[in-house]
Amino acid sequence: MAHQNSNEPVADLTRPGSSNFGADERALYLKLFSGEMFKGFQQNTIARGLIMKRTLRNGKSLQFIYTGRTTAEYHTPGNSILGNSDGAPPVAEKTITCDDLLISSAFVYELDEVLAHYDLRSEISRKIGYALAEKYDRLIFRAIANGARKASPVSATSFVEPGGTQIRVGTSANFSDAYSDTALVTAFFNAAAALDEKGVSQDGRVAVLTPRQYYALLKAVGTNALINRDVQGDALQSGKGLMSIAGIEIYKSTNIPFFGNYGTKFGTTGGTTDTGVASPGNLGSFIDNAMENAAAETAGINNEYGLATEFSKSCGLIFQREAAGCVEAIGPQVQVTSGDASIIYQGDVIVGRLAMGADYLNPAACVELFAGAASGDAAF
Repeated sequence: MAHQNSNEPVADLTRPGSSNFGADERALYLKLFSGEMFKGFQQNTIARGLIMKRTLRNGKSLQFIYTGRTTAEYHTPGNSILGNSDGAPPVAEKTITCDDLLISSAFVYELDEVLAHYDLRSEISRKIGYALAEKYDRLIFRAIANGARKASPVSATSFVEPGGTQIRVGTSANFSDAYSDTALVTAFFNAAAALDEKGVSQDGRVAVLTPRQYYALLKAVGTNALINRDVQGDALQSGKGLMSIAGIEIYKSTNIPFFGNYGTKFGTTGGTTDTGVASPGNLGSFIDNAMENAAAETAGINNEYGLATEFSKSCGLIFQREAAGCVEAIGPQVQVTSGDASIIYQGDVIVGRLAMGADYLNPAACVELFAGAASGDAAF
C-alpha cells in the first residue's frame, strides 16, 4: 500500500488552535484556562424516536407491506364460505432504499491535542454527532411532508385507502399566518379531525413546529386554554409548558422544511411573500441558510426527499408514528484511526458515519401545514 510522502502537506488539515483559519495555528491556546468554553449551536435529533425505524442487513432496501380493508357480508344458508367474492383485502408495497454513506470528519494533530487546554477530541466528536443528527432529522421531516401530498399505495377499485392531508394555517395570502396562535390552534384541531376521519390511531400523534411558532402558542396560553391555568406561570417561565393540542404532542425544531428554508424564514416588508418576522441578526452560516442546492440535495441520495423549491409554502408537520419509516444499515457511530496511520500523520482522523434511508409509509398519518396560499405545494 502506497503512503503519502512525508514532505507533502495533509489536505484540509483541521487546526483548532487557529482563529478563523488564521496563519497562527496556536492563537487560541492559553497558558492557563480562564473562563468556560463556549460551545456552538447544538441540535439533538428528535425524529428517530417518532417514526418506524428498522435495521437493514444483507440487502440494499427494505420492503413494507400495506394491507387494505375488506368488507363484511351476510352468509346465505347452504353456501360454502371460501372468502369474500371481491378477493379483499388488497395488498401493496413500499420500498425504502439505503442512501449512500453519510460522514462527518476532522483531522486532529497530536501536538495540537497536547497543547490544548480542553478536551479537544471529545468536543470534535460531539460536533460530528450533531452534524449527523441534523441531517437525519431533515431527511425524515422532508419524507413526511412528501407523504402528506400522496395518495395511498392501496388503490384497488372500491378499496382505495386514505391518503395524506395538507391543512392551511390562516386564511390570508400572508406567510405570517404561520405564526398566528389562533390559526395554529385551529389547524391542529382540523388535523386531529382529519386523522380521526382517516382511521389513524391516536397513539403516537406528534407535531413539529419551528421555535417561533412554538413560542407564539406558548405566549398565548392565557387566552387559548392550551394549558391548565394552575400551572400557567411555571409553564411560561420554563418555556416548556406547551405539551399538546387535541392530543397531539408538540416538539420544536429548526430542521423542518419551512418556506424553502430549514426552520427559519425572516422578512419584515409586509408583502405576501415574506413572514413578517425580523431576523435576530448574527445568525451564522449554519443557521441563516435556505435548503441546499439541487446538487447537494441529490448527491448520494437514493430516496425522494424533494428540493427546496418544493417546500415554498410548508410551515409545520403533524403526524403519527406510521407516517414514515427509516432503515439503518449503519447506525450513528464514531471511528478513529490508530496504529501506523496515526504514526505517519502524527494525528488521528475522527470520522462519524451513518448509513440510512427514509421515506413516507402511511400517507394517511401525514399532515403538512402550509400558509400564504389557498393550496399547498404539489406532490413530488
